[in-house]
Amino acid sequence: MEKIFTENAPAAIGPYSQAMKVGNLVYTSGQIPIDPATGNIESQDITGQTEQVMKNLDAVLAAAGSSFDKAVKTLCFLKDMSDFAAFNEVYAKYFTGKPARSCVAVAALPKGALVEVEVVAEI
Repeated sequence: MEKIFTENAPAAIGPYSQAMKVGNLVYTSGQIPIDPATGNIESQDITGQTEQVMKNLDAVLAAAGSSFDKAVKTLCFLKDMSDFAAFNEVYAKYFTGKPARSCVAVAALPKGALVEVEVVAEI
């Protein structure tokens, strides 16, 4: 196992790693829309927050030697399922290979985020 860390994505806000590389797979922790430059959630809408989540995931996947096109499975959390269509619009631009996916609504996310996404991808 190898811990993955990049300064181009937010540091973990708890006792976990940004990602773990095991064999030929990388397992990312859920990314919320924190801008690593400011340490804050800058956008208040689902589209802007999803774009930031994708930037964070891109950085973590790259640090592990992977990318969106190598994604096998994603797990997506939405604060409000009425954001599903807008979330999908952004998500589809990045996950063009259409990996397996689960998407669930949750009562709350860390730091008041509207969205969180984690990925399992090949290296």
